[in-house]
Amino acid sequence: MLRSDFYYDLPKELIAQHPLDQRDHSRLMTLDRKTGEISHRHFYDLPSLLKPGDLLVVNNSRVIPARIYGTKKDTGSHVEFLLLEQKEQDVWEILVKPGKKAKLGVQYTFGDGLLEAEVLDIFEDGNRLVRFSHAPSRDIYSILDEIGQMPLPPYITEKLEDKERHQTVYSKEEGSAAAPTAGLHFTPELMDKIRAMGVNIAEVTLHVGLGTFRPVKEDNVLDHKMHSEHYHISAETAKLINETHKNGGRVIAVGTTSCRTLESVATFFGEIKEADGWTDIFIYPGYPFKCIDGLITNFHLPESTLIMLVSALAGYDHIMNAYHVAVQEKYRFFSFGDAMLIS
Repeated sequence: MLRSDFYYDLPKELIAQHPLDQRDHSRLMTLDRKTGEISHRHFYDLPSLLKPGDLLVVNNSRVIPARIYGTKKDTGSHVEFLLLEQKEQDVWEILVKPGKKAKLGVQYTFGDGLLEAEVLDIFEDGNRLVRFSHAPSRDIYSILDEIGQMPLPPYITEKLEDKERHQTVYSKEEGSAAAPTAGLHFTPELMDKIRAMGVNIAEVTLHVGLGTFRPVKEDNVLDHKMHSEHYHISAETAKLINETHKNGGRVIAVGTTSCRTLESVATFFGEIKEADGWTDIFIYPGYPFKCIDGLITNFHLPESTLIMLVSALAGYDHIMNAYHVAVQEKYRFFSFGDAMLIS
């Protein structure tokens, strides 16, 4: 299986640079994974595509404003940190630019002294381990809210004016370096309408790391190594999933992060149960799905692990055709783009 098998030609003008004014007015392509049949709707039509007894599983992780700008204490030279993963209370793995001068013991300051940092370790890939310090009356998340910026993907070149548009309306557990973007289309009103028709909504948590979006560089897909991410499934969510399947309903993951969480637990434990841990699951064509029956997702980058995941669920030929149609129909692509329902 070659990386180039998952390439498609995408005109730059189809890469969405900003979210729509109304979240649920994005377009929604539906794809029947058995027949390959495609239809075109809007996201606010989603209730008509669901059935009483179905279950939507959403990722409630919240993006932190993880990009901060500061200065090196001894020289005053400018520096940029991107917080990737919390290791302990105030100890984080980060990306730093410029990186060469970020040696062990070097100290930095951010937000006029609101936050300070010291380099504790240097990893093989160039990432740093740093310890932050701040006033005892503050916590790092409130300071990041004050001084940090959202870490938008490199293909988005326009500034995001409203930070909340890079959050889902149900986000609550802080810790992601990137948004679980399939959920950006939901509004509270749409969720209320879905619940009122007898469709349950359950939550999982997977803190999205930038490694999820790391490009596949190896020609042979199977040589790609996934980055590990932290997940949690509650006993309540596990019970809802198991009852849904028992009663003949469909479990529909909202986003590839929810999908990877559910499939990880089903793979690790042979069942869906309360669980908390780390996953580096890599889903590509040939993978036997063990939990989900459908998926709501955005349109993904060519040659990415995410287009491989949706190809595993819907079939390679069906997905590559759907992406060809999406380009023809001028769908909006990637994080702020339109959505697809695979069922």
